[in-house]
Amino acid sequence: MNGDDVRVVVVDDQPTIRLGMRLILDHEPDVVTVGEAGDGTEAVEVARRTSPHVVLMDVRMPGTDGIEATRRLRADPALADVRVLVLTTFDDEEYVTAALRAGADGFLLKDADPASLVAAVHRVRAGGSVLDPAVTPLVLSQWRRWSVASSSSSGPVPGAAAGVAALGAVDGRARDVLLAVARGLSNQEVAASLGLTLATTKTYVHELLHRTGCTSRTQLVVLAYEAGLVVPGAPARGSGRT
Repeated sequence: MNGDDVRVVVVDDQPTIRLGMRLILDHEPDVVTVGEAGDGTEAVEVARRTSPHVVLMDVRMPGTDGIEATRRLRADPALADVRVLVLTTFDDEEYVTAALRAGADGFLLKDADPASLVAAVHRVRAGGSVLDPAVTPLVLSQWRRWSVASSSSSGPVPGAAAGVAALGAVDGRARDVLLAVARGLSNQEVAASLGLTLATTKTYVHELLHRTGCTSRTQLVVLAYEAGLVVPGAPARGSGRT
């Protein structure tokens, strides 16, 4: 292991699944599994002990589930840089919205092929967002239900209509940044693709989050899907500079 390796904690209540993921990840020359956990409470403890870059988080586990574990990770200042990649199935509809609200950095199907798993780990480590194309319709469906349910409340994310309207008013360089973020690019990748400094890119992203009321890049990406700016498996629409 060296300082450039991506440090990963694998969380799942099934030992065979944890073993399978470890075999995939530890086969990579620049990824190392530094710990594993069988429930959410243990996941937080292991994360505090090992300081991983990425936590692969199952959601349905006995005891403390992955949603609560994600909330605890997000609430711990010492773990502010830890990224959470949620592993989901098509049966996890009731968990998707909660994971999004808890601050998950991406969603990947549990049965994703090894190359997709490794690519997703690298993507979230770099600060990008991951939405498995197969999961995106499920995420969008749950987002819409959440938006409708919370449209009259003062929750952390606006209703879909308000968020889409806010994105519709974005233009110029801010729109270019938005479309790049919607493709899942990290701040460094956005900066490189648009010829911006990293500091300027971060400022644009912060302003986009503030304007839309989103609390994470993943929420912003989902809103961009909802607004029709990007669709699964296709480039973001209206991108003039990439």
